[in-house]
Amino acid sequence: MGESLRFPHSLRLAHRGDWRVAPENTLASLAAAMRVSACDGVEFDVRLSGDGVPVLLHDRSLARVQHRPEAVGALTAAELATVGIPTLAETLAMLPADAWLNIELKGDDHGDATAAVLRAARGEAPQHALISSFETPTLVSMAERLPGWTRWFATIDWTRSTLAEARDLGCTGISVDYLKVTPARMAAAKAAGIDVAVWTIRRRPTFNRLARMGVVASCVEAAALDGDGHRA
Repeated sequence: MGESLRFPHSLRLAHRGDWRVAPENTLASLAAAMRVSACDGVEFDVRLSGDGVPVLLHDRSLARVQHRPEAVGALTAAELATVGIPTLAETLAMLPADAWLNIELKGDDHGDATAAVLRAARGEAPQHALISSFETPTLVSMAERLPGWTRWFATIDWTRSTLAEARDLGCTGISVDYLKVTPARMAAAKAAGIDVAVWTIRRRPTFNRLARMGVVASCVEAAALDGDGHRA
């Protein structure tokens, strides 16, 4: 299991960037988020293009955001670039080195290509970047290729077995829907030595309440992104 990161406070991570300014998971939306004084960093999604290049996209297809019918795996990275979908490499090159990054890997096909980009941009054991995923094969693959990176187990449900599953995968944290967080569950996570991060918060009072409960990071949007900040 990789070492858990040390969080200076409960982090405010812009969910796919600041989509009020530009479409989600684009260089413009991520850059806009980093201009928000309360924002500690960003969360974004990564899939593989048809030619095996890690690119930023949440969905399997371009329909919702880019209004095109193709699946991401049907197009090359160069073709995806024409509709504003950036590569992981150029995204990491653009973001400040001290920005906190939750890099969510979508799909179970991430391997050497994704690991190589992450390693080249942030090193073997970054202090402000981590990998999260819902897919067990991806978490296992990244554990083998990037053992020094912090990994979070993303999950829809928080059951009795969730913390054990995270530990079995070598993860030091879980990422869950904020509605699943309760004092009892937070106490169990603390006892197990597992960090808890949440998604997606849109109200400042909700962020503040969960921060007081011990949540280490929250994916935020809208008013929650503009809350009282910590970043200089």
